Amino acid sequence: MPAPGFAPTPAPPSERGAWLLACSLCVLGAAVLVAVLTGLIGRTTSALTPPPVLVSAPTPVPAAGAVSAVASAGAGRRAAIVAHPTLAQQRLDARDLLDPTQVHISRAWMEGFYPIYATAQSTFGVNWLLIASIHRQESAFSTAPGTYHGLNFAHCCGGPMQFNVTNGGPAGGQAGGRLGGQVGGRVGGWVGTPSTWDLVADSYMYGKRPAHYDHMTATHPSIYDDFDAIMAAAHLLSADGAEYALNDSAWWAAYDYYGHDATGVAYADEVLARAIGWSQHGFCINCGVEPAMVQAVYAAYGAPVLEALEAEEAKAKAKAKPASREAKQRRTAPAGKPLASAAGVKQPAP
Repeated sequence: MPAPGFAPTPAPPSERGAWLLACSLCVLGAAVLVAVLTGLIGRTTSALTPPPVLVSAPTPVPAAGAVSAVASAGAGRRAAIVAHPTLAQQRLDARDLLDPTQVHISRAWMEGFYPIYATAQSTFGVNWLLIASIHRQESAFSTAPGTYHGLNFAHCCGGPMQFNVTNGGPAGGQAGGRLGGQVGGRVGGWVGTPSTWDLVADSYMYGKRPAHYDHMTATHPSIYDDFDAIMAAAHLLSADGAEYALNDSAWWAAYDYYGHDATGVAYADEVLARAIGWSQHGFCINCGVEPAMVQAVYAAYGAPVLEALEAEEAKAKAKAKPASREAKQRRTAPAGKPLASAAGVKQPAP
């Protein structure tokens, strides 16, 4: 009888498949995490692209008799809200207009603003390109240092759209109003003058707030909240006559947004030129303003207003000279000696 044989020892199961599966899952998980963090997953289509451009605006052309026509139009209109920048702010803004800050702004940064621009346009009937151009002019699309905290160098304005929160207050003269969600008096309850921000701070209530966007504050309204600030700017532009068309009404609204002075003229020229350029060539985050377009806007709208401003300033100086000369004569004339009048005619002796 043959000796019984021993059964072969079974080989242990291979772990190669399990390791391959585990590695595959790790790679897949890492890829999903990177996609989420970079925004490739989880964004809606509307947040990826700018709102559609409504119409390609024509390049402005000065009309015959433009100076008198624009001047009379400006004199006849009553702006709802006009900003009043300080002299220091005018000087710095004038320098920035000539030498704008060069900063590269990413597409991902801008995508959070697109739904807000669209809501502001549909709510207040103002072309989103004009709103975006104001945003670019005021805070470089919210990339300027200090946009989301404190006030600017002039200690008056803050937030993405640089709203003035100090040009109002109670009858005592102290500045009041609402800053970052802190509630002061409302327009109807003010004893003195509401600030520019107070006049439009509640504009956010007229549109649907996006579920998610950067810099959403805990309380509303706030000049630092992207939605609150942009909605308020659109409301302000609408109150000052801006609509969908990028024309003279849009220029006047931008002029009112900054204030009525020579720097305000340059400001409105650049804001409208940028918006018209976008309408013709497509929205471009980092493109500069075409000098030829700025010149065209200035010739059609800015130059007549600047000429009227300079004429008014010259008239005021001429009127002030006789009074200044007479005051000087009073300080230097001997006691009892009659003074020459402002017109150079001697006063009659008593």
